[in-house]
Amino acid sequence: MGEFELIRRFFAAAPCAQTAAGVALGIGDDCALLQLAAGEQLAVSTDTLVAGVHFPDPCDAFLLGQRALAVAASDLAAMGAAPLAFTLALTLPAAEAAWLEAFARGLGQMAHGCGLALVGGDTTRGPLSLTLTVFGRLPAGLALTRSGARVGDLLCVGGSLGDAAGALALVLGQQQVEEALAAPLLARYWAPQPQLALGQLLRGKATAALDISDGLLADCGHIARASGVALLIERERLPLSPALLAIYDREAALNHALAGGDDYRLAFTLPAAQMAELQAAWPELTVVGRVEQGEGVQLLDAGGRSLDLPETGYQHFRP
Repeated sequence: MGEFELIRRFFAAAPCAQTAAGVALGIGDDCALLQLAAGEQLAVSTDTLVAGVHFPDPCDAFLLGQRALAVAASDLAAMGAAPLAFTLALTLPAAEAAWLEAFARGLGQMAHGCGLALVGGDTTRGPLSLTLTVFGRLPAGLALTRSGARVGDLLCVGGSLGDAAGALALVLGQQQVEEALAAPLLARYWAPQPQLALGQLLRGKATAALDISDGLLADCGHIARASGVALLIERERLPLSPALLAIYDREAALNHALAGGDDYRLAFTLPAAQMAELQAAWPELTVVGRVEQGEGVQLLDAGGRSLDLPETGYQHFRP
């Protein structure tokens, strides 16, 4: 199977590659054309996933297709952008029809759920890796960034934390549990749901935001640095799911929530006056700390005493 037959058969003909609002021209030319309304800005983000680094190799191709796009789309949620389109650059060791069919189905299912249209990309031969670029739209001047947190704001997250990190040992075959117990955690790892609706709700309300990919502690550090403030996290307020606590004791579950990564929930700072309205619209919203003068991230126990920070999120080039 040649490169162009592969594109036509598995991607150009896929439902997610058909005509979509905001896409003036999709797959088939040298560039896609995206149409924005007056007064809108384009949000763009790129993620690369490499076999053996970002996902186990081998793995289920359908699940990989879901995960790859979800991870990328979560960046749109973090900026408050409405989803528009995406491109896929796919490097494959071999063109296997069964693998491609399953991958395309998983990709298409997540694209449908996120409201994203496939508008182009590239295919090459080599070690398995995927690079996805996502495009979103939002009113000019309303993008959520990491740099606006203010002293007195509340630090919030968009839902329970630690499930995907808790699933990692299951994904790698390092731990065995009953299927009914494993299923909710595995779903959070392989099919995280980008909080796109929450991101759009936060426009004009949150002062800073990002998505949690490298762990709450590490990612809150980005907000603290960009905003020139200190973020205080109250350890006992972290939301933990029943599924996580069914497999791990509370101490291990809290460590997964703090430093495990792969949550793809939103973390954001919010003036207290906005809390009631947002919590009514998004019941999973949880206050986990506050913004104070200073720098960096501090972890507090139930009595307000400072705790040592566990090792924070994964870094590719750390020795």
